[in-house]
Amino acid sequence: MFDTLQDRLAATFKGLRGKGRLTDADIDATARQIRIALLEADVNLGVVKEFVAAVKQRCRGEELSKALNPTQQIVKIVNEELVGILGGDTRTVRFAKNPPTVIMLAGLQGAGKTTLAGKLARWFKDEGHSPMLAACDLQRPNAVTQLQVVGERAGVKVFAPQPGNGVGDPVAVARESVEEARRKLYDVVIIDTAGRLGVDAELMQQAADIKAATSPAETLFVVDAMIGQDAVNTAVAFQEGVGFDGVVLTKLDGDARGGAALSIARVVGRPIMFASSGEGLKDFDVFHPDRMASRILDMGDMLTLIEQAEKAFDKEQSQAAAEKLLAGKGQFGLDDFLGLMRQMRQMGPMSKIMGMLPGVGQMKNQISDIDEREVDRIEAIILSMTPAERADVGILNGSRRSRIAKGSGVEVRDVNNLVNRFVDARKMMTQMSQGMGGGMVGSMAKHGAKQQRKKQQKRRKGASGNPAKRAAQEKAGTSRKPAETGNPFGTPAAGLPTSQEDLSKAMADFRMPPGMEQMFNQKNKGPR
Repeated sequence: MFDTLQDRLAATFKGLRGKGRLTDADIDATARQIRIALLEADVNLGVVKEFVAAVKQRCRGEELSKALNPTQQIVKIVNEELVGILGGDTRTVRFAKNPPTVIMLAGLQGAGKTTLAGKLARWFKDEGHSPMLAACDLQRPNAVTQLQVVGERAGVKVFAPQPGNGVGDPVAVARESVEEARRKLYDVVIIDTAGRLGVDAELMQQAADIKAATSPAETLFVVDAMIGQDAVNTAVAFQEGVGFDGVVLTKLDGDARGGAALSIARVVGRPIMFASSGEGLKDFDVFHPDRMASRILDMGDMLTLIEQAEKAFDKEQSQAAAEKLLAGKGQFGLDDFLGLMRQMRQMGPMSKIMGMLPGVGQMKNQISDIDEREVDRIEAIILSMTPAERADVGILNGSRRSRIAKGSGVEVRDVNNLVNRFVDARKMMTQMSQGMGGGMVGSMAKHGAKQQRKKQQKRRKGASGNPAKRAAQEKAGTSRKPAETGNPFGTPAAGLPTSQEDLSKAMADFRMPPGMEQMFNQKNKGPR
């Protein structure tokens, strides 16, 4: 959604590289390009004027003149202002003091409220809560049935006493759903309300009546991020007619220009709390303004990537694979690669994962060429090999490759292509792990190896209770030091940045190494 804006901003900053000092003319030209980029992204005009004015004011102040690298400082200023217009700090759900916590969803028809209700319920369930969905959209045809299907997929209870399709009182259903949650001990109630094709008095009154009857802890306005400035106008109308506490953006995976996301929080004065980017129940997460700004500026979203990886990856299996990568000498085999690939699939589509890495703006075409079905073909080829062949691809002669191709239903050239790309990717991953401190994978291996060495070393004496002896021990280095701690990804023990600001600084000049896309890019197919 933000590709156009990302490209324009990247081109703007690229023209500033190499300049040790920026003149007023440089600042004016940069501000003009940023203004054009935001307007082309369909950002609200008032927000654009405010944003550009703030950037120019800060660039002309002491903040830029004292910077060692003025160009990087401008990127930092733009990043901080983007975070500001996106809402500032991450806003979390406020829970009621006495359960259940009632969350009311409001918005126009077609914004995706019913699907979002299921995603939100699934998210609460994963967070350890016991949510219940309330079917209060009794006007749209089959809305109740759709919510029941979504609720079944999410594995949550759906309260639907009325059949809908124009039958039933939505206010009464909402009131009864809260009472039902108290009786059955559900701690969260998510109310799915009716929408309209446009804002009208009946819609506003019904939403206001449901809100008055249930006193929700959070009223969330659900908006389609693809409808542009009309999303802002609708949000303003709902804020004046009903009032809401936060915004949920849906369809962020669309190809619209994304101006609504950059405008709505500043215009209505309410934070964006959640974002939905697909049809799957897991395509949903808390909205982090700082991470979104970082992605727009092509600095990646490593914190989200690490969080998702921590949920999907098995610690022991990942650490063993990382140690083999660092050891080199071909110890990392196809079995290890298949295990990691299966865990990566749990994080989502490969293109989405790659999109969170810093510097991917220069690789949009390669990422768009990634064929998700290629992962299935790779798995079929690997599973058609014997354990010895997976451990050492060097023994794959012509007859073996022919047998593997027949067993997996592919051509011999596909087997050759996989082997060639695997060898190249293994070499590149090994170099990255060794040359860049290991990143996430290398941190796991280093941390594991360090703990192993500690076990093998002779146990040192404990620190003495006598101050004089303890000082002598510390000077001689014989006292036992506390063991280092860290999670599977080596943070913070391995020295990785723990905040988005640190990541932004560390990744400002990072660019993707060549060949990263080779493993899944269809354009590289063919024997060598």
